[in-house]
Amino acid sequence: MARSGTRPVVTLRSTAGTGQSYVTRKSRRNNPDRLVLRKFDPVAGQHVLFREERRP
Repeated sequence: MARSGTRPVVTLRSTAGTGQSYVTRKSRRNNPDRLVLRKFDPVAGQHVLFREERRP
C-alpha cells in the first residue's frame, strides 16, 4: 500500500498526562481538524480522550 499525503500517520497522546500514545492514520479530506478519540489508557486504567499531536 503506497503512502499518500491524503492519509498521514498521526500520533494520539493521552490527555490524562500518563504519556501513553497510539499511532494511527486519518483522512485529511474527511477530518481536516485535529483528531480526538476516546481510547483505553492502560496506565490510567480507564478510557480517556486521546488528542492528535503535531509531528515535529
